[in-house]
Amino acid sequence: MMIDIRENYKKALPELTKKYGNVMAVPKITKVVVNTGLGKLITGATSGEQKKIFEAVTEDLSNICGQKVVLTKAKKSIATFKTRVGMPIGAKVTLRGPKMYDFLNRVINIALPRSRDFQGISNKSFDNQGSSTFAIREHVIFPTISPEKTRTVFGFEITIVTTAKNKEEGLELLKLMGFPLKKK
Repeated sequence: MMIDIRENYKKALPELTKKYGNVMAVPKITKVVVNTGLGKLITGATSGEQKKIFEAVTEDLSNICGQKVVLTKAKKSIATFKTRVGMPIGAKVTLRGPKMYDFLNRVINIALPRSRDFQGISNKSFDNQGSSTFAIREHVIFPTISPEKTRTVFGFEITIVTTAKNKEEGLELLKLMGFPLKKK
């Protein structure tokens, strides 16, 4: 059974409007940020190998999200981590609107059920502003990625930013929208 987040939100909107008193006060998802760090993948690699890794990661992340990826660069030089100013150290994508809902539907309906030992999104993944951040350990759980052609397997974080005022409101919003939350 496929879960459609946007439809679940539209069904729950009248109930939430009664609770909050105004449609504009009802919490909603504003954006989804997908990011990954490349530190472990590029340590000890030559500059040519690093470029290949960057290209592979950005291509795979773009295929997963359906939007172009932005490389994040180091702001400081840190000798311990072998980074220099301007060196690419990660990649991120910010999704809004229809692309955000399409991505979340793919995560909930396809990717999370395929991940190993998945029991639900933890309640601890919520911050005090009602946003949730959870990790996906292997990007190959998405059907758009061919595991045979993938040279590097990486994980990434998904941050769901909401307009909820606190942790409880964010938790209630995602529960009503059909997110697979862990039972207490």
